[in-house]
Amino acid sequence: MNKISKKLRSWKNIFAVSRTEAYSTLNFSPDISLARKLDEEDVVANARSKFYIPTRAQITENPKCLNPHSSSIYFAGNSLGLQPRRTRELLFEELDVWAKVGVNGHFRHPHGRPWMTIDETVKGKMATVVGAHEEEVAVMTTLTTNLQLLMSSFYRPTDNRYKIIIEKKAFPSDHYAVESQIYMNNLEPAEALVLVEPREGEHLIDTEVILETVKKHADSTALLLLPGIQYYTGQAFEIEKITKFAKGLGIIVGWDMAHAAGNLALRLHDWEVDFAAWCTYKYLNAGPGGIGGLFVHKKHFDRPRLTGWWAHDKETRFQMDNQFVPSYGASAFQLSNPSVLDMVALLGSLEIFSEYTMPVLRAKSESLTRYLEAMLQYKFPDSPFSILTPSDIRQRGAQLSLLFRPGLMKDVHAILESNGVITDERKPDVIRVAPTPLYNSYEDVWNFVELLRKAVDEVLVK
Repeated sequence: MNKISKKLRSWKNIFAVSRTEAYSTLNFSPDISLARKLDEEDVVANARSKFYIPTRAQITENPKCLNPHSSSIYFAGNSLGLQPRRTRELLFEELDVWAKVGVNGHFRHPHGRPWMTIDETVKGKMATVVGAHEEEVAVMTTLTTNLQLLMSSFYRPTDNRYKIIIEKKAFPSDHYAVESQIYMNNLEPAEALVLVEPREGEHLIDTEVILETVKKHADSTALLLLPGIQYYTGQAFEIEKITKFAKGLGIIVGWDMAHAAGNLALRLHDWEVDFAAWCTYKYLNAGPGGIGGLFVHKKHFDRPRLTGWWAHDKETRFQMDNQFVPSYGASAFQLSNPSVLDMVALLGSLEIFSEYTMPVLRAKSESLTRYLEAMLQYKFPDSPFSILTPSDIRQRGAQLSLLFRPGLMKDVHAILESNGVITDERKPDVIRVAPTPLYNSYEDVWNFVELLRKAVDEVLVK
């Protein structure tokens, strides 16, 4: 552990925090030798071999791309994480159990994962990732479904407190879910929905703007629901500070951690977040449409909630006497038996997370984005784009959002993708770039910036 701590200090000291100083420090070099040196010192480097990394030709279906047989540069973990090699093995194990023992797999399992309690194989590992007690976490359904279930429990409007505060540019599914909760309570969004937005001319929402909005509507607000990380700009909100402030005014506080789980070093229990929900197909690498997760602080275990038979205490669940005995903790929010295949797909990734700690992964992530930022500033003094994401590493995760001058982004993105570089476009002008600490390297970053420079030059010449 001393070796890891030493390397973490080294990572944090390599690059300046300030964007204006990002590449002026003597420790920075634009030469690929620095990237290779950092990769040699990377205590997380062996995790890369635990994932399938598509080749450039595979991921683009373009055999004429540059270096077609080399690994693709996959910077889209903020949309869909790569597949852990262990996941394929786990899925085939479950298919084999199903083929050989059928329904008996619920109680008799050759690998010690009886389907009856399959969620227990991931709960503890999931709780560690989000900084919660194991009993405060349930792995179930999907993100928006979990948000709906949680809001049905925590959004209890009264004549005096009935408003929900969200950000103006919330992810559409969150916005729709909140509006539906307002309608279900015979209210109208025009009167019950408060939208927080950046100051005029800005892209980021300053914490003080959030606190001012909360204070202004405190007497009439029932619920504050924000994302841990804003999906478009990559801004990480000050979860602890905002939660403490709003709760001090008697407001329930929930968080959508879709872009934060497996990305930030969260401490949901210690920060006294009331509830949270997240998906697992982004930084948690559980596969497309992967199962979701939720957190309920232990002080809320006795809240009214929607339930189903999987919320019943597991010891008496199959007595079938219709006498409901709730499971303890967040498990009491469960509805139906979960997909076993989804569970083990998640397990394949969480086993890798368990080999490290979130502070270790977070330290590498900070170093990766510092290096990316330094390389971008060095290679693009002409500034064909601006970086929307905060320069302060405490206010961002693994993602940098590049806002291009009008008319550039679409063609630049197409050229990158044709050469095996996978990023994420957000029309009309943003490319989201997310180097992920588990499977991305510093050399990936170096190669990406080189290819981005070539792509921009090609577009500008047209």
